[in-house]
Amino acid sequence: MIRVEGIILAAGESRRMGYPKPLLKIDGVTFIEKISASMLEVVPRLVIVLGAHAERIRPAIPRDERIAIVENPNYSRGQLSSLKVGLAAIGAQAAAAMVQLGDHPLVRADSFRRLADAYEKSGVPIAIARHAGRRGHPLIFARALFAELLDAPEDEGARYVVNRDPARVMYVDLDDPGINLDLDTPADLKRAGLAPPPRSK
Repeated sequence: MIRVEGIILAAGESRRMGYPKPLLKIDGVTFIEKISASMLEVVPRLVIVLGAHAERIRPAIPRDERIAIVENPNYSRGQLSSLKVGLAAIGAQAAAAMVQLGDHPLVRADSFRRLADAYEKSGVPIAIARHAGRRGHPLIFARALFAELLDAPEDEGARYVVNRDPARVMYVDLDDPGINLDLDTPADLKRAGLAPPPRSK
């Protein structure tokens, strides 16, 4: 069985939300707790990348020996800068990394499992979850592509590597709207039927 470790990118500034998105709650638990639990049903080890609001988010991360917490001091440079920090923390024995965003809490645990299973069977180096024709998260990168990701221009993000050669990308169609549900503003939360962010103190 291929060893796939997980990465959660939770370093963003959450400026449009006005509150750290990993600390928002769904069904009484924080986004970061929910995503961590779902991924750990599938991956043996999880790397969580913090940046902005690191000191506020860190206490909310589950105490679990399978979770490693790393910080991206350059989080303002964008999502790819955080992915690079996460990739550097992936264990040497891992053959691939499954990447998820810290503000996508509605992806079902079964979706992570189905993506991992499809990746293992396919033999392609990139597998991306897709819903209703739109690609989203999670996605998986083989270790063979880590160097490409580390060298990719940060202004273009991981899509620079994804778009480089369509032949090495597989899309996994899943009946899970959480795959491409962006929750960037309080209005997005309301549309998704989730609680608004707490009032800032």
